[in-house]
Amino acid sequence: MPYFTSLSSRRRFLKHSVTAGAAAAVVPALRGGRVISWEARPSVPLAEPFELDEITIAELQDGMKSGRFSARSLVEKYSARIEAIDKQGPAINSVIEMNPEAPATADAIDQERKAKGPRGRLHGIPVLIKDNIDTADRMMTTAGSLALVGSKPPKDSFVAQNLRASGAVILGKTNLSEWANIRCSHSTSGWSGRGGLTKNPYALDRNPCGSSSGTGSGISANLAALGIGTETDGSIVCPSSSNGLAGIKPTVGLVSRAGIIPISHSQDGAGPMCRTVRDAAILLGALTGVDPDDPATAASAGKSQTDYAQFCDPNGLKGARIGVARKYFGFNDAVDALMEQSLDVMKRQGATLVDPADIETFGKFDDSELLVFLYELKADLNAYLARFGPSAPVHSLQEVIEFNERNRDKEMPWFGQDLFVKAEAKGPLTEKAYLDALAKNHQLARVEGIDALMDKHQLDAIVAPTGGPAWLTDLINGDHVAGGSSNAAAVAGYPNINVTAGYVWGLPVGISFFGRAWSEPTLIKLAYAFEQATKARKAPRFLPTVD
Repeated sequence: MPYFTSLSSRRRFLKHSVTAGAAAAVVPALRGGRVISWEARPSVPLAEPFELDEITIAELQDGMKSGRFSARSLVEKYSARIEAIDKQGPAINSVIEMNPEAPATADAIDQERKAKGPRGRLHGIPVLIKDNIDTADRMMTTAGSLALVGSKPPKDSFVAQNLRASGAVILGKTNLSEWANIRCSHSTSGWSGRGGLTKNPYALDRNPCGSSSGTGSGISANLAALGIGTETDGSIVCPSSSNGLAGIKPTVGLVSRAGIIPISHSQDGAGPMCRTVRDAAILLGALTGVDPDDPATAASAGKSQTDYAQFCDPNGLKGARIGVARKYFGFNDAVDALMEQSLDVMKRQGATLVDPADIETFGKFDDSELLVFLYELKADLNAYLARFGPSAPVHSLQEVIEFNERNRDKEMPWFGQDLFVKAEAKGPLTEKAYLDALAKNHQLARVEGIDALMDKHQLDAIVAPTGGPAWLTDLINGDHVAGGSSNAAAVAGYPNINVTAGYVWGLPVGISFFGRAWSEPTLIKLAYAFEQATKARKAPRFLPTVD
């Protein structure tokens, strides 16, 4: 699943050469020492207001209970909105495929509501899921690659199974950075050979971040009530930050990865991307469970919840001890100023800040993270493709590489596949180089990293800027990422929650709350309290560019 967006290991390729370009794209961002507010920006929207803009799960359920809405009417309204602003108008291009079965599913869900009442809070709620999550229906699962066009999974992923069991309606699939951004070291996030380029709905020439770019852009643009993304390092939290969403990257093993096109079984995970923390918490509860097809989920027994919304406490920051990971700051003055405002909010809400509280192993597992990815990509992707049998369009990573070479004009017009080639050259997962790198990652990110820091200062969570404002999309040179904080939690396999902190020149910037394994309840409590204290999220305006 989703590769990071030039954070952590990708520093090897980008280094500091892009920092100046990324910073230049967002300055000046301070006036009188204060981050310019969203309200100060001019409004030149390219889309009309929508009846369901910023609507929550609770409001949708109230509407269906009263008869104002039905599951079928919601499918129709969101489908029309997708046609109006995703395919036409601002054409943000976040949805790669609509589910032709959604109307019939919605009808059945409506009949069930009338006969038996709702199954729960997700009954009849439309959801968009990323196009690397298997569905055994009339949609394909392609990871955005033309090599997998026509691929029909043999069964639903565990995520899709759970969504259907909850009564949610899978509306369609979202575009992504092709192969979840693991194909090339200088890719452009949000672009895939099958889906083309996804745009950021706040400023259409800006990048939505990857690899869950379509989910980030589409849910922020109110094209569905809820969204599912996937992450290996940064690919839930970064697009959530760049698109003004609440995104939850869960502990590895809390949500099954079975039936999700893989990158790394050590770090892959699927999670909610929603407009509010409460909605994300509700959605997370529907995704959990032990799955025999994903051995990592066995560790979640007794640790998972089916109702994470119970932890949404507006006073959740009171008495909390929060560490400030300063080594993730300093890449953008405007972001730093916004983070200082965010830290002040936490203190006013009763939190105790330990500042600085830096991870002592910071930067020491970048190279080993990438090495693990290369080994696991080959092994895991080959195993995934083997499930399809001889009817599959491609059967191995090597065949994907060969397909891309034969179709360079469509698959590689902007960037190549150097990471695929490096992965194919790796041996089996029994090799010492892989085993040593994996052990190093866990020792440095877990034992000597997050766990050691939290033990030392008795912390409930660690905070840092998730990333900077969305950079200008540049297909020729690739991504221009200046900074981010996803790598420690990602390499450790620990949870991470992004929530909107504010805006820099009208572009959203998020703050991350991360911590120990299985600490989702605590992180949700803190993130929700912060969200309620700031009320920072503003709907996108579909501006052509930042003024």
